[in-house]
Amino acid sequence: MEKLEKDIIKDILDRIRGELKKAIIEQDRLIDYALISLISGGHVLLEGVPGLAKTLMVKALAKSLDVNFKRIQFTPDLMPADITGTQVFNLKNSEFEFKEGPIFTNFLLADEINRTPPKTQSGLLEAIQEATVSIDGQTYELPQPFMVFATQNPLEYEGTYPLPEALVDRFLMKLMIDYPSAQGEKEILRRHHEGLLDMDIKNCQSVCTQEDLFRCMNFVKSVNVEPELMDYIVAIISETRNNDAIEIGSSPRGSLALMQSAKGCAAYAGRDYVIPEDIKEMAIPALRHRVILKPELELEGILPEAVLEELLAGVKVPR
Repeated sequence: MEKLEKDIIKDILDRIRGELKKAIIEQDRLIDYALISLISGGHVLLEGVPGLAKTLMVKALAKSLDVNFKRIQFTPDLMPADITGTQVFNLKNSEFEFKEGPIFTNFLLADEINRTPPKTQSGLLEAIQEATVSIDGQTYELPQPFMVFATQNPLEYEGTYPLPEALVDRFLMKLMIDYPSAQGEKEILRRHHEGLLDMDIKNCQSVCTQEDLFRCMNFVKSVNVEPELMDYIVAIISETRNNDAIEIGSSPRGSLALMQSAKGCAAYAGRDYVIPEDIKEMAIPALRHRVILKPELELEGILPEAVLEELLAGVKVPR
């Protein structure tokens, strides 16, 4: 019996997930959300202290898909041209030629993105939104697929620059990375002791082609969302704008992000239709960076996740 398209898509994603698990210890939720964002055509903002395998995960993902990977370490002296590229004068033919920057890749790890000034951060805006780069009036298309993973350290503020809201809003999800469990950390120690850590990324194999990835992304576009579920998304977004704890609620881009990630969640689960649980599952990753709490709540240490969880509990779920 011939497999249904949704089952083929799930098989592809299961293979990728299996390869990532070879390199990443625990962090299952991070892997799941990263893959959902990938097939949804979105970019990811990663927040966590250094040393939690963010770079390893992106490198392993790139290797499992057989796509190009580049990493930029963001520093205070980094200029936009260092990311996008620049025109270079060729003495041989007396003409300017465009030299591509590291952004011309499939997977870009923008490491510690909040360590560079806003002028340089803005160099990513067009790339993230349009998958293009404009230099001296000329527009260049970025390779496809194109995905940005940007990291920031939540604990260190000295020498950092807050990300512009316009840039933050372009990330489909914001994922928080926590410490491994005691058992997971012991496994890291064991692998390091036995010299296996360096082999983790080498053991990852290419398990699907770019065509397979585009097939997954096209399937996500076809996932069905019933009108009552769109009403549910609108109700959640409306609550972020009317909640007493929230200073600034989500824009319509948040509605689109929640619907798109819910469709990706459904495809990841092997379905061609969205259910309310998909929307609830993706609400916090898709909205935590799109709402701004009132200053007094932030001073009390209350997190957007806590407010969003309470908000979700109060919105009627369609059945």
